[in-house]
Amino acid sequence: MSRTLQLAEHLISRPSVTPDDAGCQTILGARLTALGFTLETLESGPADLRVTNLWAKRLAAPAGASQKTRKTLAFAGHTDVVPTGPVEQWTSHPFTPTHRDGKLYGRGACDMKTSIAAFVVAIEEFLETTPDPKLNLALLLTSDEEGPAVDGTVIVCDTLSARNETVDYCIVGEPTAVERCGDMIKNGRRGTMSGKLTVKGVQGHIAYPHLAKNPVHAFAPALAELVAINAAGGWDAGNAYFQPTSWQISNIHAGTGASNVIPGSAVVDFNFRFSTESTPEALQRRVVAVLDAHGVDHDLRWTVGGLPFLTTPGELVEAVQAAITDETGFTTELSTSGGTSDARFIARICKQVIELGPVNASIHKIDEHIDVASIETLKNIYRRTLERLNGLQ
Repeated sequence: MSRTLQLAEHLISRPSVTPDDAGCQTILGARLTALGFTLETLESGPADLRVTNLWAKRLAAPAGASQKTRKTLAFAGHTDVVPTGPVEQWTSHPFTPTHRDGKLYGRGACDMKTSIAAFVVAIEEFLETTPDPKLNLALLLTSDEEGPAVDGTVIVCDTLSARNETVDYCIVGEPTAVERCGDMIKNGRRGTMSGKLTVKGVQGHIAYPHLAKNPVHAFAPALAELVAINAAGGWDAGNAYFQPTSWQISNIHAGTGASNVIPGSAVVDFNFRFSTESTPEALQRRVVAVLDAHGVDHDLRWTVGGLPFLTTPGELVEAVQAAITDETGFTTELSTSGGTSDARFIARICKQVIELGPVNASIHKIDEHIDVASIETLKNIYRRTLERLNGLQ
């Protein structure tokens, strides 16, 4: 059994359902301490939902006069996993690592304990051959990525920012591959912004509409215009890296449940997934302008879940692309598709952030699994990336 597989199984066996780390970071911290890392644990959140964050860093030798500081490469990930769902529906226990047909089964096998194991072993192998690297090395781990994500990576990034500590390169181990390890990396993600719209009306008997004001009817013309803007791709045209911004309604609720009562209000939940061509403020103004143009009496509350980020081809992207080609023989695809990740927080303190991890087909599912053969491939890609970036310093 390879070191990577052994460590992955050790982590999978820990029932670290968010926000419980279940000792994963202690296991990893012991490996990192042996490599010369300094560990800093940052806990956050209420006592009954305590989040554990780990910032581990290994400093390179001081640079010469021509280069005052060494650059830092950080690996980032989460030790928490989503709930298992009905345990009886799993073929084998979700926290008992199990092998079947060349696959490793267990909650977190893809998302993302194998990536974390690959981080650590890649660093171990790199330091075995390069004991005095020119790069500072770091790991940022949290147990609050699958939860609300308010006491996790963002807390670490805020702490680093407050003391003016930056990261030059960051690789987030999110599962990004489609069919085989390395076939896709994320060099950006769309932003996410939600709105809760309350349309005001006047409740009344449905037989006397002149004595009431139906908020659903009042909102309908504005809704039609918003849908038309979305269908025409009118929020923005996207760009070479991002598809056009999308607006979608997730829920509409009105009424008392009775069929003869005009509702007094209607509540509409919606979400924008937006590119770097739009800002939250501009999108908010456009929505309000449509509502006002149709005379919709309303309240509107906004929640910005994350801003978009983009890492254009440069040192990190090119090093990862080359590492994937060297290891697998094929060319990876750059993508900004999918949902959000903790990379949105890391991008605030790091100009070059990418996501690279295993095939994502079984994440969050019953019988989550990963191809065993891909585990060493992933670890080798991480190690080759370390070697290439170190050679640039």
